Amino acid sequence: MMIIDSQVHIWGPETTDKPYMKEDASNPHRATPIRCEELIEVMDANGVQRTVCVPPTWEGYSNEESLRAARLRPDRFAVMGRIAVYKPESRTLLAGWKKQPGMLGIRIAFHQGRSKLWLEDGTADWLWDAAERYNVPIMAFAPDAVPKLGEVAERHPGLRLIVDHMGLSSALRGKSLEPAVTDLLKLARFGNLAVKVSALPCYVDEPYPFPTLHPLIHRVVDAFGPQRSFWGTDLSHLTCPYKQCLTLFTEELKFLSESDKEWIMGRGIAEWINWPLSK
Repeated sequence: MMIIDSQVHIWGPETTDKPYMKEDASNPHRATPIRCEELIEVMDANGVQRTVCVPPTWEGYSNEESLRAARLRPDRFAVMGRIAVYKPESRTLLAGWKKQPGMLGIRIAFHQGRSKLWLEDGTADWLWDAAERYNVPIMAFAPDAVPKLGEVAERHPGLRLIVDHMGLSSALRGKSLEPAVTDLLKLARFGNLAVKVSALPCYVDEPYPFPTLHPLIHRVVDAFGPQRSFWGTDLSHLTCPYKQCLTLFTEELKFLSESDKEWIMGRGIAEWINWPLSK
């Protein structure tokens, strides 16, 4: 079984041009950079063959550190890059987006500042059109607007869209996740929409094996199927050891068959973003 982590942020050292965030209550990610060399050590220690690198928001719209990883180790890393959707000049980029070595798609976040409005005010409309036209898969983090992603999937049946982190928000930690999961399940009818069952220990206030997550994951996998449910860690955000995020799926979820695990742990994301397992 090939194991692929569907989301890890990597970024370079802080410079005067790139002053990074500080770790505090408003920022759940660690403040020190994760570079591909460290990530390979973590992957090797846990039997993870590949990782999808997702450039973090605090790097602005630079994809360079992630693309560097893909250039150095194309067998281990691929990239879902960031794009400045609000800039008119970005509209010319989609036709050649996947010609960048290691670039397989786009990841866009709608959760901070003015980006929260982009699903409502038409700013992102051109992106869905272009991504559908040029066959560019998109990961979207929109914890406050998951139903809007369903509308996008319905309008663009040729677009491959992924809902990040089961549509959950860090603000839900320690609270009921049921309403958010119920909203997500309404989207399962769209065959062009998948879900990352990623970073889930970050959203509960309980120790391993995170028992309240089990029935929620069961419902999501039942609704979307293992072929459209993708495991991942979001390592810089992770509130438990990496191995526990892994064994939650490989050992603790007794309702998963071996075939289910094969799809969820790697095969599904590889096929969805066209990262052939034979490479």
